[in-house]
Amino acid sequence: MSNNEKIEAATFRRIISHLRDNPDVQNIDLMNLANFCRNCISKWYVAESEKNGEHISYDDARSLVYGMPYEEYKKKYQKEATKEQLEKFNEKRKEK
Repeated sequence: MSNNEKIEAATFRRIISHLRDNPDVQNIDLMNLANFCRNCISKWYVAESEKNGEHISYDDARSLVYGMPYEEYKKKYQKEATKEQLEKFNEKRKEK
């Protein structure tokens, strides 16, 4: 692994750690602000794993990103999206 790859891997781990440490930041907020969320990262992880000849299930990738099974995370931290959050999300989708 090159030095650059080590830095990228460490940065990825730091982003995941930051997201785990801040469950109050809802996925809908991430989607509205940055156009990606924890689930997107999980899907990217699955895709990149497959490109590298590995297989990881989406559920396993989400457990890696969330730090626990997704259903457990949802029960503990996920809040119902507000009307305003959903409107903003749907507006952004229409713009594409």
